[in-house]
Amino acid sequence: MIFIHNLSPVMINLGSLSIRWYGLLFSAGVTLNYLLVRWIFKREKYPVSDAETGITYLFFGLIIGARLGEILFYEPGYYFSNPSEMIKIWNGGLSSHGATIGVFVAYLIWCKTHKIRFAKYADAFVLGFPVTAACVRIGNFFNSEIVGVPTGGNWGVVFKRLGEDFPRHPAQLYEAALNAAIFIMLYLIYKKYYQKLPPLFFLFLYMILYFTGRFIIEFRKDLHVLPESFPLSMGQVLSILPVLIAIVYFVFIFPKQGPRQVNKNL
Repeated sequence: MIFIHNLSPVMINLGSLSIRWYGLLFSAGVTLNYLLVRWIFKREKYPVSDAETGITYLFFGLIIGARLGEILFYEPGYYFSNPSEMIKIWNGGLSSHGATIGVFVAYLIWCKTHKIRFAKYADAFVLGFPVTAACVRIGNFFNSEIVGVPTGGNWGVVFKRLGEDFPRHPAQLYEAALNAAIFIMLYLIYKKYYQKLPPLFFLFLYMILYFTGRFIIEFRKDLHVLPESFPLSMGQVLSILPVLIAIVYFVFIFPKQGPRQVNKNL
């Protein structure tokens, strides 16, 4: 089956103001993340005020890190030649690896500023990450960006707005589906086993699931930041370290940890 993608990236024009699908979906992802984290904090009887301040830090870490990641990892030549484009995040261009780094740094700063142990809320915050990521990838689809390689068959998506007439893999939707599946898995485990599992379990589970899935999906993306002779893409290279860190956790640390309810001082 072939889908002809001629969808406009603009949802509605209000005079000189254009509301784009990407911006709307990004906002929806952040809002859903916020509501989910608040709900988790209330459910676990954590101070909701900590959720409010923590989410604020993470939001700015997400935006700054994701944009810097896109600029430095993927298109430094373009952005440094067109510096005014650096702030136009509504046109797309956010790196998930940069977002991960930005959120991690912002969380560290928040923990230090508010004298909170790193492990105390890490799992509560990470549960909302795949929701935002899924929404962003659907926004990428509307923008006809981060496209996949040609399918070479009579199925896929034809991105007409790119001036093409052949089908490609909808890599953006693959990642959206990956994040949706990860969210469902994390949520189901959370509902049943949250207090029985050790602190940081959900953080490292998310890392290994997302970055392993991302590594696999990258084989279907049409991105050539690194030399084409190099066997891996930039996204794959950046995914290796998080996966290795998560593997070290599950092999060497997880078996020695007790359940969260025994580690409430964390």
